[in-house]
Amino acid sequence: MKNLIKRNLFNNIYKNKKVFITGQTGFKGSWLALWLVNMGAKVYGYSVDIPTKPNHYELLKLDISNTKGDIRDIESLKLAIKKCDPDIIFHMAAQTIVRESYKEPANTFSANVIGTVNLLESARSCKNLKAIVHISTDKCYDNKEWIWGYRENDPLGGYDPYSASKACAELAVFSYRNSFFNNNDYGKKHNVLIASARAGNVIGGGDWAKDRLIPDIIRNIENGKNIIIRNPNSTRPWQFVLEPLSGYLLLGQKLLEGKKEFAESWNFGPESSRSIKVSELLEFSKKHWNTIKYKLDYTKHELHEASMLHLDCSKAFNLLNWKPVYDHNIMIKKTILWYKNFYENNKVISHQDLDEYIKTAVKENIVWTIL
Repeated sequence: MKNLIKRNLFNNIYKNKKVFITGQTGFKGSWLALWLVNMGAKVYGYSVDIPTKPNHYELLKLDISNTKGDIRDIESLKLAIKKCDPDIIFHMAAQTIVRESYKEPANTFSANVIGTVNLLESARSCKNLKAIVHISTDKCYDNKEWIWGYRENDPLGGYDPYSASKACAELAVFSYRNSFFNNNDYGKKHNVLIASARAGNVIGGGDWAKDRLIPDIIRNIENGKNIIIRNPNSTRPWQFVLEPLSGYLLLGQKLLEGKKEFAESWNFGPESSRSIKVSELLEFSKKHWNTIKYKLDYTKHELHEASMLHLDCSKAFNLLNWKPVYDHNIMIKKTILWYKNFYENNKVISHQDLDEYIKTAVKENIVWTIL
C-alpha cells in the first residue's frame, strides 16, 4: 500500500489534510476512512454507535481519532468539528434503510434532515474548512420508474420516508449553499465549497446492514438457511463500493483546489446499460460461493419499493472525467470472495481489495491516478 501512496492519487491532495467523516463506522464510511488513511490524511470520525456486529470499521483497526456522538446533537457535533478543525468534511451519517424508514419515519427524517442541517450549521463557524461533500442517494429523485436515467437537475421527491428525507436533505444543502456558502461569494465572504454526491446501490465486503441484499444472503449462509428474495425482477445500478468513493474523493479534490464550478450536485454510478436485476446478481454471486441458497418471491408486497431506478451520470463522465473501474462480473466476484475469505479463512482482505482496485485504475489511466 505504501507504493500506492507514492502514486499521488487525487493529485496527492489528501496527504496531511484533516478530514472529518460523519458515519465512519458505517459500510461506505469505513471504506472511505481506510482509503484516506492510506493516502496520508489525518482522519477524524464522528458516529453515534457501531451499527452492526461484525463491523467492518472495527475489523480494520484504523488509527484515527473517533468521537461518539449523534448528528442530531448539534452541540456535540460542533465541539467535535471545532476540535478537528478540518480541511474537508464528508457527511455520510444517515438512516439508510428504506424498510426501516417505514417503521421509524420520524427518526429517519430527524437523522437525515436535521442531522444534515446540524452539520451545515456547525460548518459555518469552522475557520479552516474549505470543502464539504454531502453524500446522498439516487433515491432522492422523484422516481417515475421510467427507463431513462435521472439527471442532477431532475425533480427531487420520495415515496417512502427514507427517499423523502434524503430529498429534504438535498434541499437543505441547496439552501445553505445559496444562503451562506454562495459560489459567487467564494473567496470574498467565505472560503467553503459544498457539493452533493448521489450514488445508487453499493456492494462490497464488510457490509452487514439489515435489509440489504448481499448482507441478508451472507447472514443466511452463516445460519444455514435459505433466504426469501423479494422483488427479484427489480433493477438497480449496483456498483462496487470503491467506485462511488473514488467519485467522492475526486469531487473533494476539486473543491479543495478551489474550483467552485464543481460545488453542485453529482451522480455517480454505472452506465444505465450495466444495471442488472436482483435475480441476476444472485446468479452471479452463487458462481463464486456455492453455499449461497435462496428462494425467489414474486408476490407483491405491502411496502412500496421502486422496481426500476437508474442514474444518468453523463455529467460526472464528461465534466469530472470520472468513470467506473470494474464491470458487474468483477464487482460481484470481489464482494463474494471478501465474505468467503472472512468466514472460511478468518481474513479481512479490504487492504488487498483497495490495492487491486487502485492498480486496475492505474492500468486504465483513470483520471484520479494521473498527475
